[in-house]
Amino acid sequence: MPTETLPEQLHDKATRGIPLSADEQAELDTWYAEQDRAESHLLGVTGVPELPADLQARVEGALNQLLQTTQKIQELTAQNEAVRREIAELQRYLIQPLST
Repeated sequence: MPTETLPEQLHDKATRGIPLSADEQAELDTWYAEQDRAESHLLGVTGVPELPADLQARVEGALNQLLQTTQKIQELTAQNEAVRREIAELQRYLIQPLST
């Protein structure tokens, strides 16, 4: 079984709410930064962070898309319900005895 490295042990302690010394926290922060760089490299992320205003604009855009999609789903749901009612009405009509 692989043994944990010191940074992994520090991460475990920190996530459990166990206080770290200043040196331990600095080592953990360095390890986190290394992990972030490695992950960014794997994902092909550039090192240029987005500005908060840009992030806010992207969030607002995503929320707008979500709102539009939700509205479309609600419209389709209403249309589907109308079609279901019409089908039920036609089925009732078909099973009624014909009066001549």
